[in-house]
Amino acid sequence: MKKKIFFKQVATLIILLAVLSGMVSAQEFPEKPFPPRLVNDLAGMLTTQEVNALESKLVAYNDSTSTQIAIVTVSDLHGYDKADYAQRLAEKWGIGQKGLDNGVLILVKSKTEESSGQVQIVQGYGLEGVIPDIICGQIVDYEILPEFRNGNYYQGLDKATGTLMSLASGEFPADQYNGKKSELSNMAPLIFIIIFIIIVLFMRSSGGSNQKHIGRKGLPLWVLLSMMNSGGNKHSGSWGGFSGGGGGGGGFGGFGGGSFGGGGAGGSW
Repeated sequence: MKKKIFFKQVATLIILLAVLSGMVSAQEFPEKPFPPRLVNDLAGMLTTQEVNALESKLVAYNDSTSTQIAIVTVSDLHGYDKADYAQRLAEKWGIGQKGLDNGVLILVKSKTEESSGQVQIVQGYGLEGVIPDIICGQIVDYEILPEFRNGNYYQGLDKATGTLMSLASGEFPADQYNGKKSELSNMAPLIFIIIFIIIVLFMRSSGGSNQKHIGRKGLPLWVLLSMMNSGGNKHSGSWGGFSGGGGGGGGFGGFGGGSFGGGGAGGSW
């Protein structure tokens, strides 16, 4: 009889420990957001406008491709390694589509006086071929960390998501990415201004009736400028310069149950 009571007490204790462990784990890893969002700035590293701009960009990409790129910032990793934490969180939320496993998580742990900042990119099974681990590491090194070290968190995340979108969409293969593409994309506004100045100077030198058109049979100036502006850059693709406050396609519908294989790469600042 005493043995039965003892075993019941042990079993009860085990159950209580399991429940407590589950409660602690739930506190360490945030629950899926409701309403669903792809950008979850839990550490408060971004402004409202920056969160909305990134959200709109990622929602539009999800609506067009079904690939889900999520951003989560946290203030504490609760003793976990950043890679382990990112992997567990991505699995818990099910980022990406079930069966396609086409999800990506950019996890950021904010920098404090007591600890360094941490960032980790993890990709789903279905994207490991087009976004291999070594490329995740290069995106962190070339796109994110240089901006983060200067406190430009939005710029780093905007560049990184643009590159991830281009890679996932097959705009260029992973072996052609070397980090220098972002430098070229940053020069695009300067190149546009130079071209605009050249056109204005040409128009003035042409005189009179040619000021509204380039040549008698040329296109109107506003059409030409629109064509140049819509050309974009190869690095960011159609998404690199996306901005605005409204969610593409009426808002994010929720994560689809994607799985992750434990890959990815990260860094610290």
